[in-house]
Amino acid sequence: MKTELVERAFKYCFHPTSEQAVELLRVFGCVRKVYNLALEARTVAWFQRQERANHNTTPAMLTQWKRTEELAFLSEVSSVPLQQTLRHLQGAFSDFFEGRAEHPRFKSEKKTRRSAEYTRSAFPYRDGALTLAKTKDPLAIVWSRPLPQGAQPSTVTVSQDSAGRWFVSMLCEDASVKPLPTSDTAVGVDAGITSPVTLSTGEKVTNPRHERRDRACLARAQRALARKGKGSRNRDKARIEVAKIHARIADRRRDFLHQQTTRPVRENQTIVIEDLTVRNMLRNKTPARAVSDAARTDLRSMLEYNCTWYGRNLVTIDRWFPSTKLCPVCGTIREKPPLNIRAWTCECGTTHDRDINAARDIPAAGPAVTACGAGVRPQREPSRTGQPAAKQETLTAK
Repeated sequence: MKTELVERAFKYCFHPTSEQAVELLRVFGCVRKVYNLALEARTVAWFQRQERANHNTTPAMLTQWKRTEELAFLSEVSSVPLQQTLRHLQGAFSDFFEGRAEHPRFKSEKKTRRSAEYTRSAFPYRDGALTLAKTKDPLAIVWSRPLPQGAQPSTVTVSQDSAGRWFVSMLCEDASVKPLPTSDTAVGVDAGITSPVTLSTGEKVTNPRHERRDRACLARAQRALARKGKGSRNRDKARIEVAKIHARIADRRRDFLHQQTTRPVRENQTIVIEDLTVRNMLRNKTPARAVSDAARTDLRSMLEYNCTWYGRNLVTIDRWFPSTKLCPVCGTIREKPPLNIRAWTCECGTTHDRDINAARDIPAAGPAVTACGAGVRPQREPSRTGQPAAKQETLTAK
């Protein structure tokens, strides 16, 4: 039986020429304009005429917009990114109707991430040279790692972050990603603040505190930004300096999480975690900064797609399970200790480390969740796992 290959996104930095930068910035603006026009048209059609416009009608609207004098500039860029942004809008509405997301919002020039997606018909890729439609020269990509041998990108996404860095992401089939040999080992993962990852084996990973390491530098850059006049060039330069510090913190945090999530998935068949609501935890102003720096949502997302790729089981237990205050020796549940108390002694005389005890109690509740058929490898949106929607549904059903 032939196994389906996993599609992975390979992201690289590149340095565009001045002509390429101007063309890509124009594409970003047109993509944002088409998205907002389509969202407005669909919203007006529903609230004023009770008509449900879908993806079958928006391409015709795009053709009409290009023929008007006001929006004639849309014809100057490749039509593929414009068609793709209409598909993204349809996906946003599908998530909204199925209860997975809020109603789509209009894209902002300053706050929205700049990106454009090209399909295979809009770019040639030969011998490591990638050329986008409407651009003359190939992109100067910094190949930090090679693409899979013989891989041909199916889609290419070009983006620019707030720090001014340019990235290209190529979606390719990767034959090296395949299920690992099965085993009977299970591990519990507790996501904390002082230790972002604590395993039920007793291993605790010290929090590197990426944000705190650059907090003083970030504060100086933000004070310098506050002194600059609004609308001035100096303010734009100061804003980029702040964005560079934030980008450096995010890069370190992402690299750390990749290292901490790959090893447990490779060494264990079942990974058990808690279903934590990070949004509610951020309402408490005292630990909110530390909770954000721990990036628990990213940790869970990485565990999910790694388990999907390598044939592992991810079990999620209920968020109200008393993992921190349950004694695994005598089964006593005590009152939850304050956050500043990192160890506590049970009535039976056993002393427990707060994080290690929670990590050991989590896998004990995993078999009950698995028997009920809930919480096993929870389904996420396909874009986070690198799988098409049909493949993701098949893997989840298994």
